[in-house]
Amino acid sequence: YYITNNLSAMSERYSFSLTTFSPSGKLVQIEYAIAAVAAGAPSIGIKSKTGVVLAAEKKTKSILYDDTTITKMEMITKHCGMTYSGMGPDFRLLVRKARKIAQQYYLQFDEEIPVSQLVQRLANVMQEYTHSGGVRPFGVSLLVAGLTRTHHISYSAILRGRISLGKLLQWERTM
Repeated sequence: YYITNNLSAMSERYSFSLTTFSPSGKLVQIEYAIAAVAAGAPSIGIKSKTGVVLAAEKKTKSILYDDTTITKMEMITKHCGMTYSGMGPDFRLLVRKARKIAQQYYLQFDEEIPVSQLVQRLANVMQEYTHSGGVRPFGVSLLVAGLTRTHHISYSAILRGRISLGKLLQWERTM
């Protein structure tokens, strides 16, 4: 009896540390982040020759929520928007970071950030959180869409800090 309780206490101990592997060889915090994305309301993006449509299901967990305060899509710049699947608070933090990245680029180069660069920098932020101490990985996958300087449509997905450019694997499509 003592050994069983001791082992369960040991496995619970691994869920608090991001950089410590559990006895089964997994990083439990990463598993929690993946589960949060899978449990979130789905979001989709459809690209055509004339534009991109981002759509998201808005799930409320309680009737006490005010539907007008829940947003699944946000504008980052005048020509770039983003939606998500997963945890809303993580999305809001990444929206703030994306807007800051876009503003810093604008102040330095006096033009809007290309969508591809914004996606790359945002993916780097998400990746940093998967191996830094004191923080947990983001429980969110992002769809980012926008217009480039030449008015071409750019569309990218960021899944756990990895960028996919429209060609998602089957298991990624279901998340």
